[in-house]
Amino acid sequence: MSTTLLLAEREQASRAFLERHLRRDGFELVGGDGARPDLVLAADEAEVDRWRGEAPVIVIGHAEADHLDRVRAFRRGCDDYVARPFHYEELVERIRAVLRRAAPAGEARLVAGPVEIDLATRVVCVAQTAVALSQKEYALLVRLASEPRRVFTKDQLLRDVWGYQLKGRTRTLDSHASRLRRKLRAVDPGDRVRRERVGGGLPVTRPSSLARRRRAAGTVRGPRL
Repeated sequence: MSTTLLLAEREQASRAFLERHLRRDGFELVGGDGARPDLVLAADEAEVDRWRGEAPVIVIGHAEADHLDRVRAFRRGCDDYVARPFHYEELVERIRAVLRRAAPAGEARLVAGPVEIDLATRVVCVAQTAVALSQKEYALLVRLASEPRRVFTKDQLLRDVWGYQLKGRTRTLDSHASRLRRKLRAVDPGDRVRRERVGGGLPVTRPSSLARRRRAAGTVRGPRL
């Protein structure tokens, strides 16, 4: 469910810095000949030719680059150009802006009450305020919000979000769901994001007799936030 990036960066220190922080911000880094990234971060404008028609490209120019280098990169077809030295936060916002422009119309957002999820940029907002989520918290929220009327079992969510194939006792879902609920309620503590522990303790509406029966059965329903 996460956004995949291909990082074509030869400078080791810069590459290590970007890998560490991009992963922390929930992006998945891919590589290899068979990679199909959502976006490419390239240190060489030649990457534009390789990925033309396959993925948008942001060129991170070398330190000595001037305006002519930027013009040539844009004429070659890059989607954005970031000069060095750059601020990491600005780079992330440029990544999200390019992804928004490249997203297919009508498939970019999920809305569940006050919660809005931008699928292209992985931005989650509650009552128009951005919420920082880990990769798995985000994937769990998207899975639930994509089918808000469906009743999920814990095994289904563990399979769909974590890739678990074997049944067994684990607190992984419970701990992630608890953190997700706290983060959503921290932004909007009112009645629109209400607390209830159904199955994995996910953010849903207040208890009902049906919800109590689902709790006993170990099922989870998508959030009505």
